[in-house]
Amino acid sequence: MSTYQLRSLHIEITPAMFSLPWSPFRKSAQHFQHQARLTMSGSVHALAVSNDGQALACGGTEGIKVWDIKSRKELTCTSHNYESRGTVSCAVWITARLAMTETLCYGTGLGYIVFLRRSPVDETCARRLGSGFEITCIAWDMSSEGSTRIAVGTRDKIVQVIVLSANSQLEAVFAVRLDNTVPKSVAFADDKGVYVFGLYDGNFIKLKNDDSAVVKEYSCKSVIGHAAVNQKRGVFVVDNATDGFTLYRLVGDEEPVRTFITAPPSISVPKQVAFGAEGRLVVGGSDNGLVYIFERKTGKLLETLHHSDAGLVQTIA
Repeated sequence: MSTYQLRSLHIEITPAMFSLPWSPFRKSAQHFQHQARLTMSGSVHALAVSNDGQALACGGTEGIKVWDIKSRKELTCTSHNYESRGTVSCAVWITARLAMTETLCYGTGLGYIVFLRRSPVDETCARRLGSGFEITCIAWDMSSEGSTRIAVGTRDKIVQVIVLSANSQLEAVFAVRLDNTVPKSVAFADDKGVYVFGLYDGNFIKLKNDDSAVVKEYSCKSVIGHAAVNQKRGVFVVDNATDGFTLYRLVGDEEPVRTFITAPPSISVPKQVAFGAEGRLVVGGSDNGLVYIFERKTGKLLETLHHSDAGLVQTIA
């Protein structure tokens, strides 16, 4: 039997009740074991696990909360401005080269990008970007100079890259307005370019790292509810919002590699998808209370995790 090393998986259902399955991958028929269930008031739109696996950030209509995963205790947060900043729409943990702790970066529905220091949890920087449209996606990367680069997509079809300095100041690198693409997911390429995935037009775009010129663009022939990139395997996977999740190559052939088939959705809503076990697994949500786990190489459905009897499982991390 194949075994995989998957540290943790966190899923969410709206309203805000979410589970923490965990897998030590013992040699048994059950790969995953339910670890905990946490509750947050309001609906949840963003989950992010710290890079060391010790903290979970949860964001939604009630702002942002951070939990210690081992103790399952909520960590104190001094920020209480969520009413004026809008719903938390996306979040990611950043590991700066010289920083003592990780930093949480999250975006909101009213265009704010906010940075929280983890220990102790405290807000270090907040700025409203552009005209204040919803921040739909965030990604980060380390530059060759050691600074932290942040790629941000917004509802008004703008993708921009900013640098977070050591003293928590933001500096613009570039901003570009796309013709017809509302960015749903962004990711940095190995050459520091930026991958962009379009929500409605299903476009896959690569932007040049220094001047935002489009160096590659083609359609995935579906809307894109969410996308995840695995540089090591040279692939990306998208929620196609119809019959499951579709795998593509980052370079070369533009045709799909395979589709990971799920139960037909009863409603068309975006569902997050992610790679696990160093790219060997594809994990995605559903509208039927299940999380689907596939083997990337074969497309085989390995397991379904039961989160609820029905309802949306839209957010995973």
